[in-house]
Amino acid sequence: MRQKRRKPHRRVVRTACILTLSIGILAGCSDTAPLNPDANSVSQEQALKNVKVFKVINQKIGDPLERAAEVQSSVQFDVVAKMAGDVDQILKKRGDMVQEGDVIVKLKSSEVSAQREAADAAVKAAQEAIEKAKIRAKKEMESQKLEMSNTIQKMELGMTTLLRNYNKMKNDYDIGLVTKAQLYQMENQMMNARMDLDQLKQKLSALEPIDATSELESQLKNARVTLQQIDQTVKNLEVKAPVSGLLSEMPLEGWMSLQPGATIGVIQRLDPIKIKAQLSEEETRHLSGKTELSYYIAGTKQMYRGKISYLSKVIDPQTKAYEINLEVPNKDLTLKPGMKLRIQMTEEKDQIVPTVPTYSIVKEGDDAFVFVLSGDIVEKRSVQLGRLNEPNQEVLSGVKEGDLVVKSNPNQLRDKEKVQMTAIEEQ
Repeated sequence: MRQKRRKPHRRVVRTACILTLSIGILAGCSDTAPLNPDANSVSQEQALKNVKVFKVINQKIGDPLERAAEVQSSVQFDVVAKMAGDVDQILKKRGDMVQEGDVIVKLKSSEVSAQREAADAAVKAAQEAIEKAKIRAKKEMESQKLEMSNTIQKMELGMTTLLRNYNKMKNDYDIGLVTKAQLYQMENQMMNARMDLDQLKQKLSALEPIDATSELESQLKNARVTLQQIDQTVKNLEVKAPVSGLLSEMPLEGWMSLQPGATIGVIQRLDPIKIKAQLSEEETRHLSGKTELSYYIAGTKQMYRGKISYLSKVIDPQTKAYEINLEVPNKDLTLKPGMKLRIQMTEEKDQIVPTVPTYSIVKEGDDAFVFVLSGDIVEKRSVQLGRLNEPNQEVLSGVKEGDLVVKSNPNQLRDKEKVQMTAIEEQ
């Protein structure tokens, strides 16, 4: 009986303890509810992300951008035989420097020689015929002059006799020995004789040599034209250099025969000379607005300048590159085909550019971004990247010198996020 009574008593004590503990917990919760009103702002400040930034500066990204290049002749000209013929003399050999107009090879042709002799003989024959015709015409003219002079002398003597007879008849008329009709007849006779004499004198003064050479002159002219044409053919047997330059690729032997149009060699023009290189698309971007580039001979430090004469606008499908040519004077022939050079797409001044550390760049696919701090807000800004020189990379657009760019944990930031700047450090 005593044990049964103790069991209900224990249950009551246990229940009372649980109630007391619950009341204490509730009382403790109600005591912590009214906190300091500034606590929220403090916790928010503690929640801002701390960032370190740097100022964008212009600095050297690296050495000037260079590319290997090769010297080539600016133009190549074929040396062509104009006439058919056998090789007679080889006056220049492969590798010789020649001047425009220099005779490189002399050809010979028996057919042309025979034609030249015949044309020369025709000219001489025409000239001799003309000389003979002139001598003959001169003699005939002298004979005519002599004959006319003699006739004039005879007529002048006759005029003297007529004048004497006329004067006598006039005296006879005055004394009535002759009639007026007889005197008139004598006057007419004397007048006609004088007219004939005057006319003959005029013919003598106007007498000119007989033109017996006009046809012969025409023949001589034609013969000379033929000779000139053959002489030009003979000149064409001399194969001359069309330009000044380096003679190359001349596979000729003394026993060879050539046909018209046959190429006997190639002349490479070396002044001006061409410098050729192959560029990547990225390298061509550095040439915008440039008309000249610097170059130097491999193994030396002396810099020269060359004018850009050609820059390909499309990529070569075979070389996968863009061709660039420089044209430079080469009077002293310092540069020769095959020499290796280095050309510079950029100068020292082109190397000073805005840069950012690579670890401050956020990549999203092909796009690149940096976070720029303005006040206490970061802005996610798209940038176009250029040359890389670890740990720095050139920025072509998106930021400028003096901008504050986040360098610590940029991948954890969001655009327009409020942050706490802790330090401005150097790049």
